[in-house]
Amino acid sequence: MHPTGISPSNTVRRTAHRRRGTGLAPVLIAGGVLAALMATRVRRRPAVPAQRVRAGAAILGGSVLADSAMEHLRGGLYNPAMYAAPALGAVSVISALRQGSASHASRGPVASIVGGLAGLGFHSYDILRRVGGVSFNNLFYAAPIGAPGALVISGALNLFADQIENAPSNSRPTARVLAGVTGASLLAETAEVGLLHFRGSFQNPAMFLPVTIPPIAGALLLAKAARPDMSSRPVREFLKATALLGFVGTGFHIYGVSRHMGGWRNWRQTAFDGPPVPAPISFTGLALAGSAAVDLIEKEETR
Repeated sequence: MHPTGISPSNTVRRTAHRRRGTGLAPVLIAGGVLAALMATRVRRRPAVPAQRVRAGAAILGGSVLADSAMEHLRGGLYNPAMYAAPALGAVSVISALRQGSASHASRGPVASIVGGLAGLGFHSYDILRRVGGVSFNNLFYAAPIGAPGALVISGALNLFADQIENAPSNSRPTARVLAGVTGASLLAETAEVGLLHFRGSFQNPAMFLPVTIPPIAGALLLAKAARPDMSSRPVREFLKATALLGFVGTGFHIYGVSRHMGGWRNWRQTAFDGPPVPAPISFTGLALAGSAAVDLIEKEETR
């Protein structure tokens, strides 16, 4: 056994898997990016709340598709279960892009939720099995513990969109639950981002933005869910800032990759070693779903 706890044979297998899998990287990454871009055109009338929820689900699914493909390829795809996350990310995008109706089955969203929960179990096990268990070192460098949660949220948003479209008369309870789920998701994602930016020592002051703006938006959404009569203006403003932050963060991550030796010309290495480019856009997806929830709550309050 190797001193690090990884046998030489496993290391060879992982290297071989990575070499074979790296060839799939451009296809998977491009697919995730295209899915996220398509989400901005998911409907001709994006102002409709249900359509915005689906757009948020598609963006989250596209982010998972591209990000998990990159991270699992970097891990060598040594476990066949590692193919599931990109596949379920694609399923979530497809589910979001379809036209919702009562006759549509919810297999896609449910598969995303179940797969995301399984992923949370796998990632937690990966941390616990390492020497030291739950420690900063393992939380920094083992499988990101909260990442599969994006699949769960993406699937849940698709189910919320179905509920809003098919049962408009019962939209108020759905809207409040949606606001609560989205707010909690923003807080959870902030915790994950904060951990990874702490690993990077917050070397750039801009790294503080995703751990300040989104949690305020999340807390305001939770407050709106609890008290529908509160003012919506601060919630909307922070959600707009959070949505913008998704694009700004993507730009910073693209720049971060370019700073590595070889830049994007050496993308086969730098794209895997640099900050994850597909990750920040998930803030935009959550902000879209949150704004839809606020619209639905306000609509019910004015009746």
